[in-house]
Amino acid sequence: MNQLVLRLKALGNSELAWRFRNSPPVIFAAIVLVVLVFCAAAASLIAPHNPFDPATLNIMDARLPPVWIDGGTSTYLLGTDEQGRDILSTIFYGMRVSILVGIAAVASSMTIGVALGLIAGYLGGWVDTVIMRLGDIQLSFPTIMIAFFIDGVAKIVMPIGMREEMRFYVVILAIGVADWVQFARTVRAATMIERRKDYVAAARISQVGGVRILLTHILPNTIGPVLVLATLGLGVAILTEAILSFLGLGMPPSQPSLGTLIRAGNDLLLSGEWWISLFPGAALVLLVLAVNIVGDWLRDVLNPRLR
Repeated sequence: MNQLVLRLKALGNSELAWRFRNSPPVIFAAIVLVVLVFCAAAASLIAPHNPFDPATLNIMDARLPPVWIDGGTSTYLLGTDEQGRDILSTIFYGMRVSILVGIAAVASSMTIGVALGLIAGYLGGWVDTVIMRLGDIQLSFPTIMIAFFIDGVAKIVMPIGMREEMRFYVVILAIGVADWVQFARTVRAATMIERRKDYVAAARISQVGGVRILLTHILPNTIGPVLVLATLGLGVAILTEAILSFLGLGMPPSQPSLGTLIRAGNDLLLSGEWWISLFPGAALVLLVLAVNIVGDWLRDVLNPRLR
């Protein structure tokens, strides 16, 4: 317990904590991010309604405006959609799906990219050339196009009855495969530097295996830039998922994300029910902006060249 207290005190007195305390925009973005993540994680506890329980829905409450507009009610603070679902509750539940997809997609792309980057940087030669050329080829195609391709292949391979229930994993795979290159390039560059250092040479002389050298010696020294890329990539992954869902290739209506909610409300904009699309869109903007601000700050703090 005393060691934990000492470590917390050391963290509070560190340069990282000092720079955080002296960055008001980052503090505000971090607070917004924590609040949004909490609302998403505790959606089933704090949401006013369960928008996906048909027994609680009343079609007579469909398309009600927000509470401050004539016709609105305090029961639905941000109004309802065409199915009578509470907008505020759908935002909480949809944001949870968006965050889960973003985290899982970044984790998958990070795993693929780090593994390939370690192999390319450590082995070099034709292995490095093949992996990097594959990355160059992939970078010549937009991320959305790659996601479209993977989604199309999944639809062909999967039986019709499994497509909707496997949509969550298909979206994660599509985004993860599309974004591994930046992780691979970063880890490869760091690995090429680390493999020439004395501690790696000492490990080789001691007959330590190559896999163990990569995992226990080189990988820990490359994890800093990887975590920064993961933070920045989270915002991109959430936005990519929202785009796919808006285009009808992302999450299904049974598991709606913020992109799915925006798409559902977009068809009703011209009929005057602007709140159905506007509020999920605002939540998406806040979430991605907060993640990007925190990620940019981490990149500046952890990269001495940018200080």
